[in-house]
Amino acid sequence: MRKGTFAKLFSVTTAVALAGSLVLPLAPHTAHADRGVVDLWKAIKPLTTIASAMNTGAHPDDEHSATLAYLSLGKGVETSSIIANRGEGGQNEIGSELNNALGIIRTRELEEASKVTNVKLGILSEDTNDPIYDFGFSKSPDETLEKWGEEEVYERLIRKIREHRPDVLIPAFLNVPSTHGHHRAINVITVRAFEDAADPRVFPEHLERGLAPWQVKKLYVPASEKEYDVRVPVGEYDEIYGASYLQLGEESRFMHKSQGMGRHYDEGPGFNYYKLEKSVDGLNAKGKENKTAAKEPDFFEGIAYTFEDLADEVRGAPGGGKLAADLSKLQKDADEVIAAYPSFARVAEKVHKMLTDVQQAKAAVQAANLGDGVRADLLHRLKEKEEQLNKASAEALSLVAKVKPETGELVAGQTTQVTVTAYNGGQVKWDQVKLQLHVPTGWKAKAVGSTSVSQLGYNQTAKAVYEVTVPDNEAYFHPYEKPVMTADVAVAAFGSTSVTNAVPSDAVAVLPGFSLSTSPSATVWNTFKPYEVIPVKVTAKNYHPGKANAEITLALPSGWTAEPKSAPVSFEAKGETKSVAFTVKPSAAVKPDQYTITAVARGNGKESRHGAQVIRYPHIGTTYFVQPAEVTIQAFDLNIPEGIKVGYVSSGFDNIDQYLQLVGVNVVPLSAKDIESGDLSQFDAIVLGIRAYGFRPELIPSNARLLKYVENGGNLVVQYHKPEDKWKPELAPYPITIGTPLIEWRVTDENSKVTMLAPDHKIFNTPNRITDADWDHWIQDRSAYNPSKWGKEYVELIQNGDPGEEEFTGTFLTANYGKGTYTYSSLVWYREIPGLVPGAIRLFVNMVSLKQ
Repeated sequence: MRKGTFAKLFSVTTAVALAGSLVLPLAPHTAHADRGVVDLWKAIKPLTTIASAMNTGAHPDDEHSATLAYLSLGKGVETSSIIANRGEGGQNEIGSELNNALGIIRTRELEEASKVTNVKLGILSEDTNDPIYDFGFSKSPDETLEKWGEEEVYERLIRKIREHRPDVLIPAFLNVPSTHGHHRAINVITVRAFEDAADPRVFPEHLERGLAPWQVKKLYVPASEKEYDVRVPVGEYDEIYGASYLQLGEESRFMHKSQGMGRHYDEGPGFNYYKLEKSVDGLNAKGKENKTAAKEPDFFEGIAYTFEDLADEVRGAPGGGKLAADLSKLQKDADEVIAAYPSFARVAEKVHKMLTDVQQAKAAVQAANLGDGVRADLLHRLKEKEEQLNKASAEALSLVAKVKPETGELVAGQTTQVTVTAYNGGQVKWDQVKLQLHVPTGWKAKAVGSTSVSQLGYNQTAKAVYEVTVPDNEAYFHPYEKPVMTADVAVAAFGSTSVTNAVPSDAVAVLPGFSLSTSPSATVWNTFKPYEVIPVKVTAKNYHPGKANAEITLALPSGWTAEPKSAPVSFEAKGETKSVAFTVKPSAAVKPDQYTITAVARGNGKESRHGAQVIRYPHIGTTYFVQPAEVTIQAFDLNIPEGIKVGYVSSGFDNIDQYLQLVGVNVVPLSAKDIESGDLSQFDAIVLGIRAYGFRPELIPSNARLLKYVENGGNLVVQYHKPEDKWKPELAPYPITIGTPLIEWRVTDENSKVTMLAPDHKIFNTPNRITDADWDHWIQDRSAYNPSKWGKEYVELIQNGDPGEEEFTGTFLTANYGKGTYTYSSLVWYREIPGLVPGAIRLFVNMVSLKQ
């Protein structure tokens, strides 16, 4: 059925006066005059095919970016990427945000990455603290699906398949033991969904939402050069984009900055390989039974790829002749659009002609005597084509649509102005330009003046102003919901009307009228010092549009007291902040446990117990995380040596130093100058943060100074590293080799049994006695990137492993060196200490207190 590939219908020589490679570094770039030509091609290429493909993965950055770029940007295939969770359990290479705040960052990065490759994005996790959460590394798909809720994650995947209706399905990973359990789980349910998405008995409630069952045609899985059915030429150089598809894919990966993704690749041949795992009856599964069979030319062999293919499918149906003619006409229209490139005006004319023909074809499909399945399939593909044509029209007409709120930070009950504009940067004069603002149900949007113009010429702007009122009871901003404001710009040209959707450049958020933050947000109360009080500072930011007054109090556990009991604050303007200091006295009856203090602001007729964390980075813009304004207090017994002074070398991936300060340790952050030439002997201990050798360039040249510090009586603590962090065994005083592959050298069960191999060692006894109870209530993991070999001089402190696996004894190593001590630990302190895990804090204090 597959038709021949499109011939080159235009000369690229006029279009290739482009800026070169789009694989750009992280800094902002000057706008290039040729980007309109590239964006125009990006918009019209999808008109040439009706095929679709879906890639599934577990986390942001799991997408097969080069393959997606080839399919979407190179072939014009309707391409979607479905990701399970939002990466909340990972590390952050650009800031200190972790957990849900990190998930928000990674979601925005994924959204921006998807824009680069023109890919439709779907995320199975729908909320903060969603069951489909990145709970950390897993070795097992069964564990992953159990924690996520297998039925829930499977229903959401089936729903996405039925929404997007892909012809080809490609999980990003294989279900093999060497792979992350999250990746394996997505493979398991994607393979299973190949049949189940087509079965009306599976999640029949989808029919009530208008989602019909859908049979994917082919399922491919990653393969190798030695055994594959399809190889994707990602190294092909595209003259229009000025880059290979591998490079274009990496341009999208550069958006994953919180994970340090994106690499620069040279030009040249390269391939990604895939094996056909399943297919519907009648499609040849080449390479399965007959190993000598010819390879498939691409994913879509035997699948309808063009409108002409669809015409062939319906031509034999009753009354299908006219419908086939309508579909063939769309093929001709698409060819004419491509032939008109790079003339913007000619492309616009052909796009609007095709838009008219698509709308006529939709009516013809509705009227034709077709089976429900065929009709639904055709209408879905025509609807997608209509969406693509609207985008193509905007590019060809050089339409720039914008939604510009007077402010993006709103409070419930507020009224503000929002301006919608449409700029004509092209040579085609538009007719009947209409600008419509959309707001959620319950909001009011009243136009102030006209919302349409009869004509708009080159370099002219149409404008509509709306007065928008937020309901008094409106919920706070949610980072994963659709924008609360969008606009449609309808433009008539060449006999048809296209509609362009626009959203504000940054999030428009309904925030607490008084946004509260607490300092600290989490702390320890030492039950050995019941006479001590807890200082709590509450900072309130006024988001009301003008003056406002509030009374700040603390909601305390029973029997606790605060001085003052309340404090008034007054604001003269929006954005102003005021702080109030409280002294909290725990009840005399407090026992080791976790307690919560909540900040409360009452004023302007409302009460707020929440704060809005502003998340702002250049590559993702501004968004917010609204959460309760709380102080978490962990009460437990803790001994701290008097006057201990610790130097901390942060890699930027953890904030352990801040928590050590909270419990009473004098911690000094060390700069490059301190490490290179400062007086290290003043410190009782020096701690290197996780992966510090990879991200603090002064460390390796200064490593001899650090070891000399130990030799002279110092205490050096080194947290885990990966081999790629420039770690070498000889950086330690006695060699330490990190185990590879890394997946096999970690303990993911936070409840796994820990055996102390040297229970009489000082590290387990001074100044805090460590017992088995101190290994309880750890979170997410035990250890990562454990050593596989180490010098005989080290004392092996613990033995630990995941259930059913061989236990590690190199997780926690310490040795005397000269007059001092050197400790290397792969325990995940960076999660446990901010998590206020009592045993981890007690043990970390012992570790920095260690002396010969």
